[in-house]
Amino acid sequence: MLTSVDQTNLHGHKAFMAQAWSIYRKKEPCFSWLSVCIRVRTTCLSGKVMCARIKRTGTRTQLVQGGSVEKQRILITTENRDHGSEIQNPKIERLFKCNTFGDHYKTIRMWKISVSDVPAVYNQPLGMTRTPPRTVLGGPRFKLGYCAPPYIYVNQIVLFLTPWVFGGVGTLLYQLQLLEDYYAAVLSGGLMLGAAVVVQALARCAMRQTVTVERLHTPNILADEEEVEFTSCTSSETIKFIIPGKKFVLNTVLHTVLAGALCGLGTWYLLLNRLTTLYSSTGVAVLIFVLSWVTLCIGEYSLIINTAPETATFQAQDTYEITPLTRPLYIFAFIAVDLAQRFAGPVPELQQTNQVLHVLFLFLPLLWALGMLSPLDALLLWGMEQVLVFGLGGSPMSTNVRLLGMFAVSVCVPVSVFFIPSTLGVVLFTVAMGFLLSLDLSQMGALLRPCGTRGGRSEPSRRLGWGLGGKELLFYLSLLLAAMAEAGLLHHFLPPPLNWTTGAQAVVSYLLIALFALSWALREMQGVYLLGGVFHNPLYPKETTSVRVFKQQSRGLQVAGMVRRVLVNLVSPFAMIAFLAVDGSLQRLHTASLCMGFTRAFRTVWQSTEDSLLQMVVVAVVRLAARGMRLLWWDSLGTGVQLLLVSLISDRLEQFATKLKFALTVLVTSWTEKKQRRQSAGTLLALNGVLFPLLLSFLVLSAVLSAPLLPLFTLPVFLVGFPRPQRSWPGPVGTACSCPDSVYYQQMSGSLACAISTAFARGALGSPKPGSHFLGRFQDRVVWILVLERGFGYCSLNIKGLELQETSCHTAEARRVDEVFEVAFESPEGLGRGTAFNLHWGNVLTPCAALPVRVYSDARSVLTGIIDSHDNLRQLKDDFLKVLVWVLLQHCVKRRKTFAGSAGEEGRKSQSARTQTCTEVNVVTSKSSSLKLRRESPSLNSFADWSDEDDLFGPQPGRRTAAQVNAGSQGSRTALQTGPSLPGSVEMDSLFGDVALSALRPLQPLGLGLPAVDKGRGPEAPGFPGATLPRLNFSSRHSELLNLPSGWRTAPLPVPRLQQARQFFPEEWFRFALGRMELAAQGECPQEVVEALRVDEALRDLHAQVALSCFISLGAESTVTSPSYVYRVYCGDVPWTEGLDWLSTNAELFQLTLKAFRYSFKLLFDQASLGPVESPEELLSTLEDYERDWYIGLVSERGWQEAVLQEKPYLFSLGHDLTMGTYTGRMLTLQEMLVQVGRLNREGVRGQWANLSWELLYATNDDEERYSIQAHPVLLRNLTVQAADPPLGYPIYSSAPLHLPCL
Repeated sequence: MLTSVDQTNLHGHKAFMAQAWSIYRKKEPCFSWLSVCIRVRTTCLSGKVMCARIKRTGTRTQLVQGGSVEKQRILITTENRDHGSEIQNPKIERLFKCNTFGDHYKTIRMWKISVSDVPAVYNQPLGMTRTPPRTVLGGPRFKLGYCAPPYIYVNQIVLFLTPWVFGGVGTLLYQLQLLEDYYAAVLSGGLMLGAAVVVQALARCAMRQTVTVERLHTPNILADEEEVEFTSCTSSETIKFIIPGKKFVLNTVLHTVLAGALCGLGTWYLLLNRLTTLYSSTGVAVLIFVLSWVTLCIGEYSLIINTAPETATFQAQDTYEITPLTRPLYIFAFIAVDLAQRFAGPVPELQQTNQVLHVLFLFLPLLWALGMLSPLDALLLWGMEQVLVFGLGGSPMSTNVRLLGMFAVSVCVPVSVFFIPSTLGVVLFTVAMGFLLSLDLSQMGALLRPCGTRGGRSEPSRRLGWGLGGKELLFYLSLLLAAMAEAGLLHHFLPPPLNWTTGAQAVVSYLLIALFALSWALREMQGVYLLGGVFHNPLYPKETTSVRVFKQQSRGLQVAGMVRRVLVNLVSPFAMIAFLAVDGSLQRLHTASLCMGFTRAFRTVWQSTEDSLLQMVVVAVVRLAARGMRLLWWDSLGTGVQLLLVSLISDRLEQFATKLKFALTVLVTSWTEKKQRRQSAGTLLALNGVLFPLLLSFLVLSAVLSAPLLPLFTLPVFLVGFPRPQRSWPGPVGTACSCPDSVYYQQMSGSLACAISTAFARGALGSPKPGSHFLGRFQDRVVWILVLERGFGYCSLNIKGLELQETSCHTAEARRVDEVFEVAFESPEGLGRGTAFNLHWGNVLTPCAALPVRVYSDARSVLTGIIDSHDNLRQLKDDFLKVLVWVLLQHCVKRRKTFAGSAGEEGRKSQSARTQTCTEVNVVTSKSSSLKLRRESPSLNSFADWSDEDDLFGPQPGRRTAAQVNAGSQGSRTALQTGPSLPGSVEMDSLFGDVALSALRPLQPLGLGLPAVDKGRGPEAPGFPGATLPRLNFSSRHSELLNLPSGWRTAPLPVPRLQQARQFFPEEWFRFALGRMELAAQGECPQEVVEALRVDEALRDLHAQVALSCFISLGAESTVTSPSYVYRVYCGDVPWTEGLDWLSTNAELFQLTLKAFRYSFKLLFDQASLGPVESPEELLSTLEDYERDWYIGLVSERGWQEAVLQEKPYLFSLGHDLTMGTYTGRMLTLQEMLVQVGRLNREGVRGQWANLSWELLYATNDDEERYSIQAHPVLLRNLTVQAADPPLGYPIYSSAPLHLPCL
């Protein structure tokens, strides 16, 4: 069976794969032993065609390249033993490329496509025409992509109207006065319960009878895209299409019971007599009755029949089937208010609320369709967060578990206050609990940890947090006792005065106003901009290129920051406690509102000191402005409730201002930015101008609900997103798409976090609240910083790192970020720094400060003129032997120090085995990475470059190399990679698996050839097979310390060749290096030991033999050396020589030789850049510096990443630029540099993340070229999408919550 799918204009590779998979399943659902082929075809810009095929036979799936090239090639072969539940593709991002075309072409990526996973990645070209009707109606599928029998639509209509029929029966019996209202509700609920039981039983029976390729209980959520063959009205296919059923039995029971309760209570809620009494109008009652039953039917259908796709989606996957409960529980909330009015009696406020909610009940389907009502999990987290912050004085938490725990503990405080009879006891208790709950209580575990864990190493994220030690505990205890003493004494000895303007509280009010003004001024002068980023700060340092000069110029700001730190953290809390302790509202405390108000007030003094100071200043100013006049409503609230209202209003006003700025930015840039100007831009701007009152109401509503303002597809079409927590994402903090570049962010996260902690304490980054976003920029690194939590003396951060391999969109936005920072920090006079205004004020990024951070600076250089110079290459050969001799001696000294404490020979052998194993692992890593570089770096110096093999489709499945097969017979493991065979040779499968025969070692003649080798002969001497190794006769007993393993003397090289190369051995350097080794034991004269070693000819011959064997095995004795040879040897991909097999078998020696060659090349690079080495002392000092402070290797090696994390001062790597055909050097230098940090518009980030969630989880538009992910230099749209949590975003690094001190 052959199915062709032609895509000339392909907009989504995942959509195409989903479509191909859909066709694949429609043709033959049970394809256990059929042969199926899907042809993938796309058209180049030139009109030529490139093809590939997905071939399926039984359980085997093959990806075959074909098309315009003559040869066809199997790219992927997988085995699915479950007969096709999913197509598994282990090679992610496999590219289909046509290697005969030189022009630009499109590519298709292959992804793992699972039947149950397709909806999450499916780019539906027509889905937006079918999904919204389902969302509005609650799940019925009346618009399909194919013709269906009429009974499909009739059955859905009947099931949709069934609750209305049952409710109508109960209502009719009640209206005829045959049943009481509650009996009518019970009757309707019982009928609905029975119908729900029957429906769920039919669904489970249909699932057992249907034979599909899907796992049991997996809902077929692609059914609206597939053409289902219906046989009858009651067939299993029909039932399963209409009623997919539940995955869990518990949910089946729960949803069935809730369906009956919802119908019964809904009938009681919508009785006509009740509605007529409520609105005093029969016409209004009938209208509400009819439309409200539509809402009830929608809720029932989504609960018991089929769940609708929700626009308000918080979780990427509904694992526990929580989504069907969302709409019914909102209906239950409306019914609860009506029940409260029924049983509470005539309460005018409650009756008015009930009337409003009955009208709002009609618009619930519209609110569900617009996505303004939160899912249950998001609603729960958002509700707890809002109550904790504004009702209890806490802070949003960094994790859901911390939020739940802190909420439970915080609720207990006002409850306890309500039952404390004494006002003095209330003051002391609230002051103590407010202080304790404002601390980071999770760090209390540091006091209980044993001290014996000091030796273990910890990750940077674990070392960063502040731990409660003895000093910290004493400091906090002193603050707590001082605060309690102050509050108790003031409350006891200073009763509240009759006239507020003449009492002690008025004096404290003036003090609070002065403290607020002074701390605000000191905070403003810390940043590069003033007054919200509008004006430049003339006091900010002008020099930001040198860290030392920058620190000198910012000493004055540091002094101001220290003064501000004392005022905010020590003076202001005690002044605010004094203000609250003498307040008259404490005398009438035992009401719920006042208990909560004062509990919150005493806690915010410590939890968010600056915000609390602002709130008390507002309350004090209102009282001072009244001039003794009583404001009845305002004064009756009490100070605690007044502070709560001021806090809520100020927060909503701030949100409104930031949302308004974000909306204006989207509107203006949709026309001013040429690349963002679409054909509909003028129309959308005109509509927004005409409907400006509606837009303003959306802004107000989103600010009141603390919900994000959602720009649809980031166009100037605004909706109100559903309320969600400040973190915006449901998953745990710290999830990222890791890659080798992640280590650079991991290394800098510790130092950056410490710098941010200091900046927060000084006020250089403003007064960040939980939910604030910052962006840092240094060279090619972009750091995203999110404030998760904040309390007294600490804050919790999440640091993310964005990709370093910049795409065009990433580059465009990063360039604008650099421009914004350059204007703020580095521009000369007249280009922005000299002007008074911020030229980029409309950008979502506002520069704040430059922070000194210990980070790696990345320098890249082109080695043209260095690596291709004949003089330099000759110098490299001379230096290599010297460096190799030094490396061997250094290895012996280190081995002696390592084994100095071992008790016997057995311990030394085990340690040596461990060293050998680690070395072999490093060699394997180095060689595997070098093979990739070898394939990418063609050279004409070896036969490996004449291969027909191409790498257009990425790395091939793993093959055993010839070296591994050959070395396996000798009982040792190696990772030597050999090149492909000569052109035209045939690679056949053999006894050695998938190893090519042409790469195997040639077989020895049987009985022919000399010399003969006796059985049982010992190790072979160099150049003489069959000869035993000569005994070493050292003239000094100390020479044993520098002895080398016997296996290192068995190089299969003839003695004349070694003697000929003896002239290259640097004997003078060997004696000099011996003289610098520390080999003398305690009580021995170092000079005598060194002199004895120098005259030991056996030791000298031993090291000369090993060094020259390695020298020859690498091919370094050749008089002709090319840059490609240097590069290949540096990468560990040594061209074949006579002794290479021996060298590669001794993995530790090979690693030392490779290390010496890399040191030699680095020495060559330094001499070409800085001048030649003039003395042996300078050479030795340079090599010791390499050993101590440098990592010289490849970027792709694991050791490179470990060196970055260990913060080696310097790293060096050699590379090859294939596009330019040049060799490059890369050097990382660890030093303190200035990282520029700016504040992002928090509502702009939340709005774009809300659109991302809506677009990917509901609209399922994951097209990589979609409009909402394109570069936007003002909104930084691409960077914002990257910084979202996976799976919607893709940061390459994300730290765990970092708890930092901010005192």
